[in-house]
Amino acid sequence: MSEDPTPVSDSPFRSEPSARDEAPQFVLPMVVRIEKAEPPARTDALETSARAVLTILADERSAGEGEWAGAMRDWQDARIRKVVRRARGAEWRRAEALPGITVTGKSAEVRVFPPVPLDGWPKDLARLQVSGTDLDDPEPPVDADPAAPVLWLNPDLGMSAGKAMAQAGHAAQLAWWELSDEERTAWRDAGFPLAVRTAEAARWSELTGMGLPLVRDAGFTEIAPGSCTVVADHPALRREPHGSGRAASTRSQ
Repeated sequence: MSEDPTPVSDSPFRSEPSARDEAPQFVLPMVVRIEKAEPPARTDALETSARAVLTILADERSAGEGEWAGAMRDWQDARIRKVVRRARGAEWRRAEALPGITVTGKSAEVRVFPPVPLDGWPKDLARLQVSGTDLDDPEPPVDADPAAPVLWLNPDLGMSAGKAMAQAGHAAQLAWWELSDEERTAWRDAGFPLAVRTAEAARWSELTGMGLPLVRDAGFTEIAPGSCTVVADHPALRREPHGSGRAASTRSQ
């Protein structure tokens, strides 16, 4: 895949047909561990899923001649679909035995796997449920650090935790694509700090006009095609006042 950001006219999230639909279609499988007695907090699950996507993008096995590089290139050349399933107990242990990366948050565990064809899921992942990923926050999330990347959710959309996890992953990936190699390295070396928060209505309107990476959902599940779901507010991509500095290109997804 090219290092250049995806053109708006050929976005991986556009609902209308594009050149990306002509390529073989792949999906990035993600599994969140949800034990009955100790489910993760919703916000932590969203943040952990976003870091999981960034972690596999930055992994050496995903680049060059790495063992996952071909699948990662094929996936990113088509629609960058992500599907989140849930597991517990023996299901989770079977998922952990498959090639992938487990990322751990404060209460959440998310395992991300190299992309697979839409109809080619490993059986131990295909049998896992997509539904049932509704999670809650025991306490309201603290305010996000304005100096750190924040993935802002649309306040007008109601999404299951699984859907929101995938959308947060999309936004993190779009931010990753926009960054320079040096900025990517700095983010990775810092451990991919980020927050996921729901924007207030006025703030959401402001964010969508700032030229930041913006996810418009293709409408495959839960919400209408073209819905704006997440803005990736990475400090390195913020437009400087009076037109100075680097401006991030707007992603119309």
